[in-house]
Amino acid sequence: MKLLGKDIVVEGDRGLWLLSGLLAVIGTLTVYSASSNLAFNQGGSTITDLLKHSAFLFSGFLIAVFVHRMNYRLFGTFAKLLIIPVILLLIYTLVNGVNISNAARWIRLPFGQTFQPSALAAIVLIAYVARYLAVHSKEELRGFRKHFIGLILPILLVVGFILPANFSTAALIFGVSYLLLFIGGYPLRNLLILAVSGIIALSLFIALVFTFPEISNRVETWKVRMESFWGGESAENYQVTKAKMAIAEGQIFGKGPGKAVLKNFLPQSNSDFIFAVIAEELGTFGAGLVIVIYIWIIFRILTIANRARSSFGSMLSLGLGLIILAQALVNLSVAVNLIPVTGQTLPLVSKGGTSVWMTSLSLGMILSVSRSERSEVEDASDSAEDTSGAIENEEPLILDADATN
Repeated sequence: MKLLGKDIVVEGDRGLWLLSGLLAVIGTLTVYSASSNLAFNQGGSTITDLLKHSAFLFSGFLIAVFVHRMNYRLFGTFAKLLIIPVILLLIYTLVNGVNISNAARWIRLPFGQTFQPSALAAIVLIAYVARYLAVHSKEELRGFRKHFIGLILPILLVVGFILPANFSTAALIFGVSYLLLFIGGYPLRNLLILAVSGIIALSLFIALVFTFPEISNRVETWKVRMESFWGGESAENYQVTKAKMAIAEGQIFGKGPGKAVLKNFLPQSNSDFIFAVIAEELGTFGAGLVIVIYIWIIFRILTIANRARSSFGSMLSLGLGLIILAQALVNLSVAVNLIPVTGQTLPLVSKGGTSVWMTSLSLGMILSVSRSERSEVEDASDSAEDTSGAIENEEPLILDADATN
């Protein structure tokens, strides 16, 4: 592929590239279809939404291409340098962030696009934790106090500053970080201490915000969502009901692309509830295909992590893959009413600039691990062939009987 006269070379796991591209195609078609209702109600245009989403996907592809060409070992260094600035950015967002849908999760970039720092914080934190676990042996990690400031405190700060405005993202980041600590050999005793401490801190926070609601403007939203999940009447319950109806209406093969009807009754049809639109238009077959693609993606990521020649590359791939998988699981679970409504998007499918960019960044980092692993294998193979060739082409040693006499 050429861009501005230059070749764009993609390497690494071809299956991951292909599956990600397939998700992007499905997402583009569904976003275009699902945006008709929103564009009509807001006086917009479906073509404008299509072009905007396509621009996000193309820029995300360029991000993945650029990042996957880098040496993945640099990501650990970048994470170490960026962890403090990212925490400061979360504080700024919490205090002065752009308030959308009663949540101050965004900042406005110079060119007008909003950006959600919590998504970037998740990637930086995962890379930071993976690096820390890679450079310390299991024996060194036994002391809880010794590694509290260097390992545990960054996790607590990132999660703590995201929590007031975005509970689901904070829980997701904490859960993946906790699982990465377990996989990385962090002692079970310390993990138990961290879990108990986290539960106590969360309980205190909940008690505090319900006592003093002005601390977070999300308290009422959380309360309504929990009540609606258990059968109350609310806007969230209305959305979930329509989403389940859409899934049921799709039956086996769906109504066909662009022919969904219930998308017109879903306020977040192109983001939070896009899976319901896919199910109505493509049926159980199409919705099942999307689920299979995500399963296949995580399988490819697990393969990359297993083949990585360094513990950092392995844990980095695994951690970023778990973030993508967790987001997908949460979004799908909301659509079928397994968990309360959250703001998690369906990676590479839902509309959204930050989501597309950060998912592309994560995939680029994972593909960098895959590319490096393949390059090292090929270099080792070439080296072996050169050695073999040198031996085969070497002149045999012949002893001349006359000369020896």
